[in-house]
Amino acid sequence: MRGFDSARTLTSDTCRPFSKGRSGFALGEGAGVLVLETLRDATRRGAPILAELAGFGMSTDAVDAVQPTRRGPVAAMTRTLADACLSGDAVGYINAHGTGTQLNDEVETAAMHEVFGAHAGRLVMSSTKSQIGHALGAAGALELIATVLGLRHGIAPPTMNHLGPDPACDIDCAPNEARDLRFNAAVSQSFAFGGLNAAVAIRAV
Repeated sequence: MRGFDSARTLTSDTCRPFSKGRSGFALGEGAGVLVLETLRDATRRGAPILAELAGFGMSTDAVDAVQPTRRGPVAAMTRTLADACLSGDAVGYINAHGTGTQLNDEVETAAMHEVFGAHAGRLVMSSTKSQIGHALGAAGALELIATVLGLRHGIAPPTMNHLGPDPACDIDCAPNEARDLRFNAAVSQSFAFGGLNAAVAIRAV
């Protein structure tokens, strides 16, 4: 906690991603596990299939220890869509890295616009960290679980603690309330210190 505080990434009140007045992230705790299985084996044993892991992409900026860049997230998202054979228009929801820091949220918004173009205005991109904090190594698994459940139940999870739009984060982040949203494909993304970027695409089955 002292390390993050020294880096000035911890919030002074609460985590409010993509909102005006945001000041950083809050640490959280938790664990989550997703079971990956081939479709053939899952069908053979009659397992409930929640979603298809359609594709993934990774990148490494190696530019700065703590300052994010747009290039890396764009590369990770682009590779994910290509691996999943998905067009940008086919994605209905993005679970954002969404830490609530000034720079991260701006860079993630800009990257989303670059990858999805005009479709970005029709996407919902919300942050699970606004509800449970930043669980560090567990964050990616927890956020992918939220994405899978959102796809299954037709719900976009909300971005909580939102005080109003920030012009630098001109996205629909489902502020303060979950939203009924039917979508067939989604992306969950994680962008770490040091420029380590990963994104996963899931698809309805």
